[in-house]
Amino acid sequence: MRKCALLFILAAACLAGCTMIPRYSRPSPPIPRQMPAGTAYDAAYQGGSAAPPVEWRNFYLDDRLQKVIELALANNRDLRVAALNIEKARNLYRIQRAELLPQVDASGSVTRENLPFFLSPTGKAVTATSYEVSAGITSWEIDFFGRIRSLKESALQQYLATWQALRSAQLSLMAEVASAYLTVGADRENLRLSQLTFEARKKTVELVRRRFEVGTSAALDLRQAETAMDSAQVDVVGYTRAVALDENALNLLVGAMVPPELLPQDLNSVAPFEDFSPGLTSEPLLSRPDILEAENQLKSLNANIGAARAAFFPRIALTTNVGTASLQLSDLFGSGSSIWAFAPQASLPIFDAGARRATLKASENDRDISIAQYEKAIQTAFRETADALAQKGTLGGQIKAQEALVGASSASYNLSSARYLKGVDTYLAVLDAQRSLYDAQQGLISLRLARLANLVTLYKVLGGGVGSGIRAPMPSF
Repeated sequence: MRKCALLFILAAACLAGCTMIPRYSRPSPPIPRQMPAGTAYDAAYQGGSAAPPVEWRNFYLDDRLQKVIELALANNRDLRVAALNIEKARNLYRIQRAELLPQVDASGSVTRENLPFFLSPTGKAVTATSYEVSAGITSWEIDFFGRIRSLKESALQQYLATWQALRSAQLSLMAEVASAYLTVGADRENLRLSQLTFEARKKTVELVRRRFEVGTSAALDLRQAETAMDSAQVDVVGYTRAVALDENALNLLVGAMVPPELLPQDLNSVAPFEDFSPGLTSEPLLSRPDILEAENQLKSLNANIGAARAAFFPRIALTTNVGTASLQLSDLFGSGSSIWAFAPQASLPIFDAGARRATLKASENDRDISIAQYEKAIQTAFRETADALAQKGTLGGQIKAQEALVGASSASYNLSSARYLKGVDTYLAVLDAQRSLYDAQQGLISLRLARLANLVTLYKVLGGGVGSGIRAPMPSF
């Protein structure tokens, strides 16, 4: 009974002891408190809601895109690996936490031995049987100086880092799926534009050929018209290939074949995303999952310093064994058959040629490296957000200018065609106007794609909103 009390006292001392982990203080963010402002950013802070939507479905408003994202969240293999890493880190934490408590093992044995007559003290051969049952603690380290608790805290922070890594992977995956989805729509729109252009140029070739046959157009005009038609045909084939590659890329991201009915026919068929105007402060960046992951990694390495410090102090281990033994099975639990052993052991480092001190210094170096990586992650987040804001602030004006260019190019083409048919101008002017219109239309599609992709990027770099509604397994032990 006294032995049990002693064990409980030692366990309480172990659990109540302190650690040698340095006091953690979050490094000051090496970025301005305010996001950039100026001509390129002014429009980015105007219009839309005041903050990114918390729930991703409130941002990605297109029903078909939502279904594609749900498929990706369920089937993407990289996301599956991230989830399995969480399970692995959780089990490693549980293993480390179990080191705080003693491991109790039970054993039983039966020994039967024979002594020949020349070894027997009685001069006769003897056959003896013995029975033993015991239970005990096998080398339990009593954590007086917090070495094991420091390692446990390090494992916990590693686990939390993997959880943040999953959230970050989910945000990135949704952004990549949305961007690939938009690219499919844009290239399908480009394909339709190239097909319409080819058909229009084919009709032009027929018109010029008839004019050539009656002598009102030169052979050069016919060849130029055929060249323009063939160029459009090249684009038709190229965009046909591009659409197929886009769909393959989307299927890989999703991790399954996307049903054809969920794919967009063009950018106009995609419901607009929820627009928002982020605040001027840079503080929300600290809540990004990748920033929180870097901070958890920093806390883990900070905890390792506590374990390295504890290595300078004695390590106390306890081994116990309590049981019973008898030569007769019927007397195994009888009076006077008990056996026990109590073996505390202490080891004190005396000389190790500086190995422990070097280990401590290496742990401190790892922490300092992690601080630099944490600060770099914040700076990268600031740059990504500033870039997205600059694009958001300028793309609107660029699209308006491009739309005006399409209108002017269309009017120029119509006027050139009319002048050519009346014999006032050469076909070269028509060809130039035609190419300018086609390039302007393609440029408008690219800018519309860039504006939608920019909203996706801005939503991602801001962490998907404070307290993102993305489903991720909460830490549980």
